[in-house]
Amino acid sequence: MNNRQLFLQHVAQTSDAPLAIEMVKASGMYMEDAQGKQYLDLIAGISVCNVGHCHPAVVKAIQEQAASYMHLLVYGEFVQSPQVAYAKLLSDHLPENLDCVYFTNSGSEATEGAMKLAKRHTGRTEIIAFKNSYHGSTQGSLSLIGDEYWRNAYRPLLPDVQHLSYNSFESIAQITTRTACVIAETVQAEAGVHPPAKEWIQALRKKCTETGTLLVLDEIQCGLGRNGTLWAFEQFGVVPDVLLLGKALGAGMPLGAFIASKDIMWCLTNNPVLGHITTFGGHPVNCAAGMAGMKALLAEQMIKDVAAKGALFVSLLKHPSIKAVRCLGLMLAVEFDSFAVNKKVIDYCIANGVITDWFLFAPECLRIVPPLIISEAEIKHACEVILQGIDATA
Repeated sequence: MNNRQLFLQHVAQTSDAPLAIEMVKASGMYMEDAQGKQYLDLIAGISVCNVGHCHPAVVKAIQEQAASYMHLLVYGEFVQSPQVAYAKLLSDHLPENLDCVYFTNSGSEATEGAMKLAKRHTGRTEIIAFKNSYHGSTQGSLSLIGDEYWRNAYRPLLPDVQHLSYNSFESIAQITTRTACVIAETVQAEAGVHPPAKEWIQALRKKCTETGTLLVLDEIQCGLGRNGTLWAFEQFGVVPDVLLLGKALGAGMPLGAFIASKDIMWCLTNNPVLGHITTFGGHPVNCAAGMAGMKALLAEQMIKDVAAKGALFVSLLKHPSIKAVRCLGLMLAVEFDSFAVNKKVIDYCIANGVITDWFLFAPECLRIVPPLIISEAEIKHACEVILQGIDATA
C-alpha cells in the first residue's frame, strides 16, 4: 500500500473526502508534494504559519531546544526558560492587565481554560457567546460554537450558555451580574470575516465592566499580525480581561494560551489546587519555536505591509461572479453565490498550484489567509489563478 492508501486506512478522517495530497516539504510561501509539484499557500495552515513555513529562526530554535531538553514534568512545576522567556515577550507586547500567560496545547484548550477561569474568578455560571462564532471543537468549546449544525450531534453540551447576535446592541442588554464571561472573536473568522463595529465592541467592553463580567477576546485566528496590527483588539480601542491565542502562537508548532492578569489567574492555584492542569501545555520546544517566530515577526516588520497587501487582493479580485470581498488585513473572504460555485473554484485553484478552502459557517466564501510574508507578485499570481478558476468553472 502507498502512503495515500495507508493514510485513508489508518489515520482517522475528519471528512469523507480529504484532499489527500502527500506533502513532503514546505518553505516560506510554498508546499511541495511527493511528485515535486509546488503549491502557493493561501491559508497558512489556517492562520498558523504567519511567518511562513519553516522560517530559519524557528527551525534553529527547535533544533537547539530539542538538544537541550524536551518534556520534563507536568506544566507549571519546573522553571523552563522557553516558557518563561516567551511569556515575558508576550507580556511586554500586551496591555498591563494581560501579564500572566497560561500555555496550552491548542486554541481549543485555551478556550476551555478561559471558561474555567471565568467561572472560578466570578463564582458565576452563565457564559455568553455569539452566533456564527468558532472557539474550538472540544466539548466545552463546542458548547460555545455559534451554529446548531455543529452542536446538535453532540448534545447534551454545557448548560447555561447563551448565543446572541454579534454586532447587535440588543445582545449587550443580555449581559447581567450572573454572567461569568462573554467570549467573542475580535474578528469573526469562520463566519466569513466579519469585524465588529467599533462602537459595538466598545459598548460590549463597557457593559462587561459594569456587570463584573470578564470579556474574553478570541484572537486564535486573528492574533499576531493577521489583521494588520499585532493584536486585532488594538484597532477597536478595547482591552479584554482574558485573551485567547493559538495557531500562529507556535509558529508551526502546537501551542495555545489564555492570558489574563496575575490577580485573576491566581484563582486557579487553590480551592481546588491544580485548578487547571496540562501535561504537555507550554512544551519547551514549542515555546522556543513560538518565541523565535514572534521575534522574527517583529524584527522583520512583517506586519507593516499587511493592510496594503490585503488591499491589493481586494483591488484585483473583481469579477461579476464575486458578490463581495470582505477584508481586514490578510484575512479575506471572497463570496460567491453558493458553495457549489466556490468549491469548483477552490478545486481549480488547488489543481493549478494554489491552496485555498472555505469557511465553516460561510461555505460560499473562499478563504484567503496567507503567510504574512506573501509578496505582491505572489498576490497577483494567486488572484490570476482565482479569476481563471471562476471563468473556467462557470
